[in-house]
Amino acid sequence: MAVRIVTDSTADLPKERATALGISVVPLKVIFGSEEYLDGVNLDTEGFFKKLAESKDFPRTSQPTPADFLATYQRLIEEGAEAILSVHLSAKFSGTYQSACAARAALPAELQHIPIEVVDSESISLGIGMSVMHAAEEAQRGDDLAAIKARLIDRLRRTRILGVLDSLEHLRRGGRIGRASAFLGTMLSFKPIIGIQAGEVVPIERPRTRAKAYERVAQLFQEAGPVEEVVIVESSDELGEQLAAAMQTVHPQPIPRYKLGAVLGTHTGPGTVGIIFITAH
Repeated sequence: MAVRIVTDSTADLPKERATALGISVVPLKVIFGSEEYLDGVNLDTEGFFKKLAESKDFPRTSQPTPADFLATYQRLIEEGAEAILSVHLSAKFSGTYQSACAARAALPAELQHIPIEVVDSESISLGIGMSVMHAAEEAQRGDDLAAIKARLIDRLRRTRILGVLDSLEHLRRGGRIGRASAFLGTMLSFKPIIGIQAGEVVPIERPRTRAKAYERVAQLFQEAGPVEEVVIVESSDELGEQLAAAMQTVHPQPIPRYKLGAVLGTHTGPGTVGIIFITAH
């Protein structure tokens, strides 16, 4: 069975990696005033944070339309896809998942026999991306849709996120703060550590300095027990290097590092860095 994998730009996959694995990435939009950009297409991480620092407009984000997904699904079917697995950011953060579901329902009658599974990852960034890359590898080796989806959902269930932010202001302004609102009003001299649980932002701890935050992230990672895979997601090289150095005390192996995309950057702000890992159990 020829299974093709679809995700959205919030998975923060490098273009070359997505291309090599045959993953179709549907971009979300980032909007500064009257200027609209496609996440990861004509606005990369460096360009986004530069624009964020210079623009007087606070950025907004917009989900793909059902038509965007429909075009992708139809193209893949025309290319020979016999099944599609479409995996997206948490439905509690965006209507992207709903757009994908609407596109599936809108397929022409003659294409309705092609199975399309749409999955709410209940995650973000490489919390989606790691599992999507594994799914694409399994698709390339010829595994069937049911088996690929089952393993994907199992990995998503075991995925953990620990992010260090400069502040909660961007989450608050973007309306994605979730239970981390409990930290508001006490954050003037803290660097909040947040996580994602059941598809929404949750507060973890509130160290006073970045150094303490990185140290605590490393401790929490160690306390999680055996881990299958870990990556760093960074808004800048400098922050990624700092967190990688702290992680060396508990995980001496090299850790792959990925850039935080413009959509996630809109909602977390500059100074964001974190680890995303899949536990062994």
